[in-house]
Amino acid sequence: MAARLTSADVRKLALSLPETTEKIAWSMPTFRVAGKMFVTLPEEETSIAVRCPKEERDELVLAEPDKFWIAEHEAGFAWVRARLAALEDADELRDILADSWRQAAPGRLLEDHPGLGTAAGE
Repeated sequence: MAARLTSADVRKLALSLPETTEKIAWSMPTFRVAGKMFVTLPEEETSIAVRCPKEERDELVLAEPDKFWIAEHEAGFAWVRARLAALEDADELRDILADSWRQAAPGRLLEDHPGLGTAAGE
């Protein structure tokens, strides 16, 4: 079984994405690109909240309810939660973080890093 992912893994991978900064907000670590939040480490840092279009979010939750869920106070927003312990490995975490990053990043960064967070690099 893969090593259990931790908040340190989230921090390391999130901060490896271009122009990402960490800022404490609502008493928890948040990660931002060009000032826009794309991931948070809520509660005991055992899960992450990431940007996700509502249609995709609903499909994820239905397909993998042990891995993904929607926090009640985030239901009206395009965010989904993922349990770190349920993720397969660092590659899956990296893909989730990069996808959320792409949704928050400004166009100039997307142009500078066209393959980041897409299947094109595979």
